[in-house]
Amino acid sequence: MKILLIGGTGNISSSLTKLCLQRGDEVWLLNRGSGREWEALGAHSICCDIRDRDQAMEALKGCEFDAAVDFICYTEEQARLDVELLRDRVRHYVFISTCMVYQKPCFQTPVTEDVPRKNPFSDYAQNKIACELYLEERYREEDFPVTIVRPSHTYGEQRLVVGPTLGWQVPHWTLADRILRGKPVIVHGNGRTLWTVTHSDDFARGLYGLLGNWAALGHSFHITGDEALSWDEIMETYGWVLGRRPVVVHLPEDFIIREMPEKVGPIRGDMAENGVFDNSKLKRFVPGFRAEVSLREGLARSVAWFREDPARMAVSEEENRRTDAMIARWEACLKG
Repeated sequence: MKILLIGGTGNISSSLTKLCLQRGDEVWLLNRGSGREWEALGAHSICCDIRDRDQAMEALKGCEFDAAVDFICYTEEQARLDVELLRDRVRHYVFISTCMVYQKPCFQTPVTEDVPRKNPFSDYAQNKIACELYLEERYREEDFPVTIVRPSHTYGEQRLVVGPTLGWQVPHWTLADRILRGKPVIVHGNGRTLWTVTHSDDFARGLYGLLGNWAALGHSFHITGDEALSWDEIMETYGWVLGRRPVVVHLPEDFIIREMPEKVGPIRGDMAENGVFDNSKLKRFVPGFRAEVSLREGLARSVAWFREDPARMAVSEEENRRTDAMIARWEACLKG
């Protein structure tokens, strides 16, 4: 297949880029110039800003693809531009959404693709819902060949599994560093909420099976692992991998949100729920798919990647101070 990956160099998309190249596909990466190392492995580059309509139109002139995947579409406006740019250029368009679109609070476990889309706590989720609704309309009204894919908490070599108080933007080694130094780490709630984490290589295998799969047009799928662990178990797994048992402090979700109001989306709109998913729909469309990378194996690979180069083991001292201060304020509350 001739495949266009918009982005193609991030945590999730790098695994798909690698897999497509391994399978012998012709891979084109459209971004603003990152990931040129993939060219040495056979990928082609289209250097432009996909959100600059005129620039993208010029860069894509004369191009046609069997499949295109947009990993960096976050708003309805961006989805509309994708349709305009790719309407006559692709046979199959895949929109990467998120499992955060599912109803919160969620009253069904495990979650299936039929769960209503409603998340009043997260602007990110609401924007993704708007994208999905628009793309579904384009499929119904003009046969725009869309499939919607929803990852949940997906990690890889360059991304560790982190909870809502740390977040994706903070250097991820901060959590591992605290565990290694015996510093307390925060787990929201009582630590028993179930959570599914997915290695990016597993996600890529599921997504690859959908590319060019015409039966998948008009459908939505989540792609997650089948291993659901409590947050305490996730931290215990860190202990196995790092060789030091974490010092876990459980903080009530309401207290965390009071201290860090910006965390209402990651907590109320995501990680406060039992994140357990039924992947049977994906497995019907991609026979033989199963998640192969356990959390212990995946974290071990991630930790090894960070340790290969000391420059990768960046730590946020600001985040450390915030964590220590919040724990201290909670302990003061307990003392009255």
